[in-house]
Amino acid sequence: MPKMKTKKAVAARFRVTGTGKLKRSRPGRRHILTKKTAKRKRQLAKPALVADTQLKMYKRLMGV
Repeated sequence: MPKMKTKKAVAARFRVTGTGKLKRSRPGRRHILTKKTAKRKRQLAKPALVADTQLKMYKRLMGV
């Protein structure tokens, strides 16, 4: 059986933390920023963790 290849599109979007969770960036901070409050833009800048329901799928795609 051949090795499983890493899905590069998934690997570019997530980083693995020391405990094995996946860190992701939040959507919504690319354009149309004038109507968003400063507080909302600040919170969108902080990274988030992938939900437990999707964690297994993304880790398999990354080859972790």
